[in-house]
Amino acid sequence: MAVRRYGGKIPTTVTGDGHTALPPYRHTAMTQRLYYTDSYLREFDANVIERADGGRTVFLDRTAFYPTSGGQPNDLGRLGGEPVIDVIDQGERIAHRLAEPLPTAGDQIKGEIDWNRRFDHMQQHTGQHLLSAVITELFGCQTISVHFGEISSTLDLDTGAFSPDQLVAAEERANQIAVEDRPVEVTSESAESVSGLRKPSERQGTLRIVSIEHLDRSACGGTHVRRTGEIGPILLRKVERVKQSARLEFLCGGRAVRQARADADLLARLAGGFSAAADELPGLIERLRADLKDEAHARRALETQLAALQAAELHRAAVPDERGVRVVVVRQSEGPVERLRALAQATASLPRALFLGVVSQPPTLLVAASEDSGIDAGRLLKAGLEPAGGRGGGSPRMAQGSVPDGAALDGVVAAIMSG
Repeated sequence: MAVRRYGGKIPTTVTGDGHTALPPYRHTAMTQRLYYTDSYLREFDANVIERADGGRTVFLDRTAFYPTSGGQPNDLGRLGGEPVIDVIDQGERIAHRLAEPLPTAGDQIKGEIDWNRRFDHMQQHTGQHLLSAVITELFGCQTISVHFGEISSTLDLDTGAFSPDQLVAAEERANQIAVEDRPVEVTSESAESVSGLRKPSERQGTLRIVSIEHLDRSACGGTHVRRTGEIGPILLRKVERVKQSARLEFLCGGRAVRQARADADLLARLAGGFSAAADELPGLIERLRADLKDEAHARRALETQLAALQAAELHRAAVPDERGVRVVVVRQSEGPVERLRALAQATASLPRALFLGVVSQPPTLLVAASEDSGIDAGRLLKAGLEPAGGRGGGSPRMAQGSVPDGAALDGVVAAIMSG
């Protein structure tokens, strides 16, 4: 019988320790997926049915290695003693990619699952089912997509907004159900008669249903814990809007504990840096923000005054040209050109003035002209930039542009000065 992602049960027996005993070997090109019936199977024996890529890719008659599927990352571990670096779902069979070629001797092989990684994925995936069901229960929002990451995971909800109060309520309810240690059951049911699914499935035939007692029923081919208590704590960190949906970041189990510890350590370091208690930080930071805003406003006022004084001095020192315009040229070796903007504006406020700011790196120009000068700064700059392959533009009073290199910069400056 072909075993698909949502296929029927694999014929197995359960041993006294709760693990799955392997059925007798029957040569087949298809892979029996042992994780469907026992997510806790850490070691298994199998037969090699094909080798490819010089022995780096191996196909087995049965496997406990979960391939990347349904958003859940693949398992890692060892196969025949060689590290497994990737597991790929190819429909009827599963490809195991190895770090080194598998020896050609013998068809019998032993597989070992990286249990820490597997259990972490089980916690995240079952936690996502629980969390999605709780959000639907509390707020009527449906989960439209899920991403399981290496550090944290996200789920997208069919709502444009999800408030902080909703976040807290969902987290509290999800953790309450986790602590209740409800059973998580995996069954195989006919798609034609299945009912009570949180999200309808478009698949036909036999569906693999993962159920959380009195909460959720979902068609899913992933690996899951046996009870909600094994999910561990569930931590919701943030919500951001993505197009028309709300994206919620969550962590479960060991990840949640490690992240909570990292957050607590960061908060302690920040509090220590300010010689304050952690709960005093919000008020302290708000006061600092207000002070910085006031200081920035005062600094800008001083910069404006300084620019006015500098502009007046440079304007007086400049000799009027044949048009009666005083041309002020200011050069600086490196950017940003924004440093010259206040001086340019101050110069353009003076009678019959033209300001030319020149920055060597990156090659940039800033042109400003007073209204009574009869000069259009944007048109003047554009006329100088075009022959040099430069780009830029602006208004009659102020314009900005750039050129490819220093040689081109000198040419534009010359063109502007003579224009």
